[in-house]
Amino acid sequence: MGRRHRAVPAVAAASLLLAALCAGQAPAAALPGRVDIDPATAEHLDEAITETMRKAGIPGVSVGVWTDGGGSYERAFGTADTATGTPMKTDLHTRIGSVTKTFTVTAVLRLVDDGKVALDDPIGRYVDGVPGGDRITVRQLADMRSGLYNYTEDPGFLAAMQKDPNRAWSPQELLDTAFKHPPRFAPGTRWEYSNTNTVLLGLLVEKVGSLPLRDYVRDEVLEPAGLDGTALPVGAEIPDPYVHGYTDFAPGGKTTDASGWNPSWAWAAGAMTSTLEDLRTWAPVMASGRLPDGGRLLEPGTQAQRVRMLPTGHQGVRYGLGIAEFDGWIGHNGELPGYETIAVRLPQERTTFVVVNSDIDKKEGSLSSLIGNAVTRIVTPENVWELPAEAQPKGPAGPSETPATGRPETGSATPGTGTAPSPAGS
Repeated sequence: MGRRHRAVPAVAAASLLLAALCAGQAPAAALPGRVDIDPATAEHLDEAITETMRKAGIPGVSVGVWTDGGGSYERAFGTADTATGTPMKTDLHTRIGSVTKTFTVTAVLRLVDDGKVALDDPIGRYVDGVPGGDRITVRQLADMRSGLYNYTEDPGFLAAMQKDPNRAWSPQELLDTAFKHPPRFAPGTRWEYSNTNTVLLGLLVEKVGSLPLRDYVRDEVLEPAGLDGTALPVGAEIPDPYVHGYTDFAPGGKTTDASGWNPSWAWAAGAMTSTLEDLRTWAPVMASGRLPDGGRLLEPGTQAQRVRMLPTGHQGVRYGLGIAEFDGWIGHNGELPGYETIAVRLPQERTTFVVVNSDIDKKEGSLSSLIGNAVTRIVTPENVWELPAEAQPKGPAGPSETPATGRPETGSATPGTGTAPSPAGS
């Protein structure tokens, strides 16, 4: 079926623009680089993004919109490092929060295609010590219907993370935090975003795939898709050059550079790093199951199950297997302290949309969603990006307030990271 063929990264149909524009400045008449959409629309987008950044206090953002066989818009605004004034560029690495979930679940689905895992197997067959593990299926973990408590909502966990953001967390520590709490509902009876689900799926991949999650994802997902700029870090590393992220989820609520914080607390649910270009390539792959060279990453039947989107209880948001649909846009968003990301595909328009931004606070809600809304109102007015705040989980990276600790979150829910609510989340 060609699933094992390594793909050559898709060649950009449009030229790459490396432009910098300080937040709060009016868009210049001639930004460096090229954008091959009509000038009036490009100017409208420049103005809308700049104004959204100014109002929300977003330090830097990169935005890409690409239509197959059509035009493209790729811009960078603001600063990548507020300490040095280094301008934002479109080729910088960033932390992607809950967009990580799309890679972890894809790894699980590769095991499904290999006949090593069945979606309706109980997770207890693969991971010991899961409350109700004989009744919770792999499918229910992937589509956020397990009922397991979301560890990133635990007040003690949030306090520990805020006190020492450089702490290295093991997956078992994350699960121990979750399992101190009773299940929130019977498996399969409702939808609720939980990072606990994806941590369990990461452990499943390691056991069945006989490799560390980082290596299995690299070999079975990233390399076939040609994503050379994407990785699951071992610790707090992020490749140079990178975007600096800022957060007030720090002792005393002081705005802090979170670039070097250890994302192990999010692991399989939200610790990966990537680039605008890699996410541009990945969004169509996860939405279709096809590689850039036309081969298949997932078998058609498996992909069909993946994108079988079910209601989440939040208007405009449905969720499949580690992937969400927001008013026609398929993919995920992600949030964690300092960073927000959207990587989605609108199949009927053959359009890909990616937002990568640094983040200082959540007073305005999900900052990436503010950008997403502003952009899609212009380029796809029939499919406007909306992310209900109530759909996102509490935690170190989301917009949800946690009275005891301030406001952190992991991702976005979603139906987001980093988002579906984010499917955000980590």
